[in-house]
Amino acid sequence: MGKYLDEIDSPSDIRKLNISQMKELAEELRGEIISRVSQNGGHLSSNLGVIELTISLLSKFDVEGNDQIVFDVGHQSYAYKLLTGRKDRFDTLRQFEGISGFPRRAESPYDFFDTGHSSTSISAALGLLRAKRLKGDSGKVIAVIGDGALTGGLAYEALNDAGQFGENLIVIINDNLMSIDHNVGALSRKLASMRSSWRYIHIKTVGERVLLKIPILGKALLRLGSFLKDSVRIAMRANHPVIFEDLGFRYYGPIDGHNLPTLLRYVETVKNINKPIILHVCTQKGKGYEYAEAEPSQYHGVAPFDVELGCPAGGCSTFTSAFSQTLVDIARRESRVVAVCAAMKSSTGLDAFQSLFRERFFDVGIAEEHCLTMSAGLAVNGMIPVVVLYSTFLQRGFDQLLHDICLQKLHVVIAVDRAGIVGADGETHQGLYDLPMLLTMPGIEVFAPRDYDELERMMNYAVFEAKGPVAVRYPRASESVLFRETAPDAVTKAQLIRKGSAATILSVGILCEEAFRAGEILSEEGIECDCLDLRRVKPLDADAILKSAQKTGIVVCCEDGMYNNGVAAHVSLLLDSVRFPVRFFPIGVNDHSVPAGSRSFLIKREGMDAESIAETIRKAIRNP
Repeated sequence: MGKYLDEIDSPSDIRKLNISQMKELAEELRGEIISRVSQNGGHLSSNLGVIELTISLLSKFDVEGNDQIVFDVGHQSYAYKLLTGRKDRFDTLRQFEGISGFPRRAESPYDFFDTGHSSTSISAALGLLRAKRLKGDSGKVIAVIGDGALTGGLAYEALNDAGQFGENLIVIINDNLMSIDHNVGALSRKLASMRSSWRYIHIKTVGERVLLKIPILGKALLRLGSFLKDSVRIAMRANHPVIFEDLGFRYYGPIDGHNLPTLLRYVETVKNINKPIILHVCTQKGKGYEYAEAEPSQYHGVAPFDVELGCPAGGCSTFTSAFSQTLVDIARRESRVVAVCAAMKSSTGLDAFQSLFRERFFDVGIAEEHCLTMSAGLAVNGMIPVVVLYSTFLQRGFDQLLHDICLQKLHVVIAVDRAGIVGADGETHQGLYDLPMLLTMPGIEVFAPRDYDELERMMNYAVFEAKGPVAVRYPRASESVLFRETAPDAVTKAQLIRKGSAATILSVGILCEEAFRAGEILSEEGIECDCLDLRRVKPLDADAILKSAQKTGIVVCCEDGMYNNGVAAHVSLLLDSVRFPVRFFPIGVNDHSVPAGSRSFLIKREGMDAESIAETIRKAIRNP
């Protein structure tokens, strides 16, 4: 791994290093992270940017004792993991039963709060701090939050709460100008002004030069830099107010997040202040790897790639790319269509839309609740908003989807990307909960395409034919090409893609392929099944389901979600209403979280693959 990293078994070992050795350690960490992410995939740019900050925090705070650190989102915690006793297992990063790509309390005593979604760290840290106070425990609590995460309203609810009581919470803003894509909004501009004020830079630079020219006393006087910086900040405040101080925090910064001596000095300073503190640290996303520095968004979350060439391995079409082209085609025909996302323009395939229809594109930052309610306002005044969110982030806007969109029956289209089992990002990012959530919403139509052609048809229906809210969910995957010859019936109707009489296999979205292959496996054994692609899962095509169920007497429902409150639960209720005998078997995930692992491995592990489906039907036939 490296000369110094090899010798670090716990954070206390970092304190034995001098500044020069810490700098070498930082480069060793960069090398190890680049090497591992190139093999396993993962979050690269964000981790390369916080290495010096991580070293500084672990050298000054005692996480082996009573101090606690909470990383917002947590995708930037790789260096932290390497320095807190997990370097020997780092090769298992993001693998099944390996090291998680995010902080996990069950993984290490140094992980103090499970994270994976944005804007939660300050709230969590404040709760940890208050519990310490109530129990009489000592120690500091530090929240590390990115400037992108500060666009989330939860962060401000927590800042407001902490500031009003003067509690000694330490909040470190990791300011790298980025969330995943470039940050947007007024807060981003405010941080930029604080970061780049010419008055600040000029006065600070001149002051340091003057002090260094003073014989003998110059360096000693320079140690008073924190006082000088406070004076500069106060002098600038009339024109450049620091919003955090208005919330009751003492503000320090901005400082260079890659200058270890400066970082260590400031971390030591804020450690000894018993008031709410904001330390504003400026870092470079992708620091130390030229390709990630040049294209930090591209290297935010990556598949395995070639380190020397700097390009992700593989490369194929996906549902996201198919959605991107479909939305552009629709927007050319309908001028009322607008696209809305929450800080994930590139990841959700909206780059092309923005370049062609700039005035009809809105990136609201990491603020899913606002994203949905703002879209409701667009719909009230005659636009057709297409809101594009990952499944795992859509759940953050439950109330807004219900209260502001569905109860008002507004024509808002929700494109739910990364639906179903996602893979190596693990339990906080699996798209398993959108179906149970969406199916409870009054008046919404919910679609699940099996391939790109179906996605196109469903999006066209959602925009041009639907009258109220519509959701179209699709996976992080490429399409199956098994059904290209299937006649394109109305997307509101279930489609029979294989005929039989022994059992009925219902499928949702991309699991249509597994259901079809299960039918093929059973056919070789003389067991012929009806295979129905449900397509629209709310409302269900009850006639098609009941017709097949009455013929076969055995119904299996396959969905890439939580079946206990998902599509299977609604099919079960439908079958309970009939008088003919029928036995029902749900297939999906049942009341447990799904860990990291490859998508194909997890589908098999959860019994959602073709052979598992076939075995379920065999058992049903053997045991009438």
